[in-house]
Amino acid sequence: MSRVWEIPVHDSTRVRDVRVAAEAASSAAGLGQERTAAAALVATELATNLIKHAGGGRMVLNLVTGPADGAPSVQLCSLDQGPGIADVGTALRDGFSTADGSLGAGLGSCRRLANAFHLHTARGRGTVASARVDPEAARTGAPARETPVGGITVALDQAEHSGDGWGWTRSGSLLTLLLADGLGHGAKAAHASTAAVEELRGSAQLPPVETLKRLHAALRRTRGAAVAVAQVDTERRELRFAGVGNVGARLRTGGVWTSLVSHPGIVGAYFPARVPLRRVPWDADSLLVMHSDGLPSRWSPPDDPGLLARDPSVLAATILRDASSPARPVRDDTSVAVMAPDRRTSSHDARP
Repeated sequence: MSRVWEIPVHDSTRVRDVRVAAEAASSAAGLGQERTAAAALVATELATNLIKHAGGGRMVLNLVTGPADGAPSVQLCSLDQGPGIADVGTALRDGFSTADGSLGAGLGSCRRLANAFHLHTARGRGTVASARVDPEAARTGAPARETPVGGITVALDQAEHSGDGWGWTRSGSLLTLLLADGLGHGAKAAHASTAAVEELRGSAQLPPVETLKRLHAALRRTRGAAVAVAQVDTERRELRFAGVGNVGARLRTGGVWTSLVSHPGIVGAYFPARVPLRRVPWDADSLLVMHSDGLPSRWSPPDDPGLLARDPSVLAATILRDASSPARPVRDDTSVAVMAPDRRTSSHDARP
C-alpha cells in the first residue's frame, strides 16, 4: 500500500512515464493483461489532458483497497491548477477529445474503462480527477461499486515508497478507517505503516482503542508509527475516534469543522497508559478528514458545497493539491484520507 508513483506532467515526454507507471502499478496490484491495458489508457488520457488543457499538473498513482474482497486496485489521480473544464458534460461524452496527442478516447472512455471515475472542477482553480481500476471489469450496465472512504498518498521528494499509509475495513454496521505515519521516511517507515494497515483487516470488529493496542503489539517488530483509528457505527449513527501520535483529524458536522486530537506516543514503541476515546454523532452531512503531519498544520478545510459532495478520493486529492504546489511542495510523506456517509451522488460537477 505504501508504493507511490508520482509524476510531474509538464510536457509530452512525461505521458509515456505515466503510462509506464500505470503498467508498473497494475503489475504490483496483480491485475491481468486486460485491466492493465485499461489502466494504461486511463493514465495516458489523464496525462494528455493535463498538458493540452491545464498547462501541466501531476499524476499520483496508489494501490488502494477496493470495495470487493480487499484485493488491491490501482488508483490514478490527476491534479492541476489550470482553468478548469467549461463543459463537463461534453468532456465526459465517450469519444470526445480535443487533445491532438490523445488516443481519441477522452474522459468518457476513462469513465467507461475504470471501475469508478470522479472529478471536481472549478473555473480558474483547476481540476482533480480520480479513477480506480479493479482486478475485474465492471459488468455492463451495472452501477459503479463505490466506497464511503478514499484517500491519496505521496512520498517526500517523489520517492518510491511513502512512510504513510491508510486503509479501511467493514464489519456489519461498523466502518473503520485507519491512517498510519511510520517514523521517518523510506522503506522502514513504509514497513511500519503497511503492517498497521494489514493488521487492521483482522480488527474490523474491535473498537478503536482495542485496535490501537493490537497494532502496538504487531508493530513492535517495526520502528513504530503514529496511528489514528476512526470507526463509524452506522446503526447508532456514532463516530468513535482514538489516535496515538501526530495524526490530524477534522470532522465536519452541521457546516462546522472541529478537530479530533490524538494522544502523544508511538504505536509499537511508546504506547500511553491511557488512550482517550472521542464519541461524536455521525449525521447525514458528516465528513471526516484524517491526515499525516506532511499536511501543513494550518491547512484550511474546504467549504465548497460542490467539492464536499464529491467522492472521498477526489476530496482527499483536492485537499492535498490545495495544501501544496510546485512552489510549495509537501515537506514530508503525506497521506489524506476521507470518510463520508454513503450519500455520494453525481460523479462530477462544474462550478463557476
